[in-house]
Amino acid sequence: MQAWQVHENGEPSEVMRLEDVAPPAPGDGQVLLKVRAANVNFPDALLCRGQYQVRPPLPFTPGVEVCGETEDGRRVIANPVLPHGGFAEYAVADAAALLPAPEALDDAEAAALHIGYQTGWFGLHRRARLEAGETLLVHAAAGGVGSAAVQLGKAAGATVIGVVGGAEKAAVARELGCDVVIDRRGEDVVAAVKEATGGRGADVIYDPVGGTAYTQSTKVVAFEGRIVVVGFASGTIPSPALNHALVKNYAVLGLHWGLYNTKNPKLVRHCHEQLTELAARGAIRPLVSERVPLDGAAGAVQRVADGVTTGRVAVVLEKGAAA
Repeated sequence: MQAWQVHENGEPSEVMRLEDVAPPAPGDGQVLLKVRAANVNFPDALLCRGQYQVRPPLPFTPGVEVCGETEDGRRVIANPVLPHGGFAEYAVADAAALLPAPEALDDAEAAALHIGYQTGWFGLHRRARLEAGETLLVHAAAGGVGSAAVQLGKAAGATVIGVVGGAEKAAVARELGCDVVIDRRGEDVVAAVKEATGGRGADVIYDPVGGTAYTQSTKVVAFEGRIVVVGFASGTIPSPALNHALVKNYAVLGLHWGLYNTKNPKLVRHCHEQLTELAARGAIRPLVSERVPLDGAAGAVQRVADGVTTGRVAVVLEKGAAA
């Protein structure tokens, strides 16, 4: 079969190679999946660079989120078990963690539903307890993680403010349903949020960016507001001033979604049921801005790493392939 292999750490476009390899052999409790579509995530770039919290042995195949097909023909969503990731014709996954792919979504959309939307659901509902009528601020609102949070926030009845970088991403954020869109390249984010909220600020802030975005968040978080930290796409990890959190009476909440897979897997399944229901009634639908063939995976991972994409980029294997 064909699979992308990383033999040394570095930038995705430089270290990912498409090679002919033997199909992976499932271990105990694992299944072999024919990959129908694989979603590109920022962690794929971090894996290539050797900067992710999980460091699989070299060589490995990246691709942490797929829509695949089991040997008995079931269409499922899975997080492949590294080193046999999803940018390949076949991948390996834990049988107990397979989730049914929603009928309302095609393969590329289903592949993009899992990590970003589970992260958004846990961040907004489990951690921040977002309520209808509250104001939600989403950084990088046109990106893969941010776009999911925007849709989930709207589905929950919140007023959503999206922060983006550039006119193209601003248009995407409006299309996603943001009530207010702020282009950080041409606007003062802090001033714009305060104007949009009548000086009150945002009740919940969803931050996959870190760095300057986090600093802005602390200046616009409302009384009893919650800042949900889900990542550091900027490359800069902020150091929160806890005296500031005390004086302004807000909470800083960390979210590592992957922990729920081991700490409370039943909650992951419950979340998937909620997401499937939302997808069935059209309240959420992953924004897949690009669909590329398997041989375009390295370039796709690099574009996501460079922050030049909107929504989700999916690697689509239309009919799979023979081993």
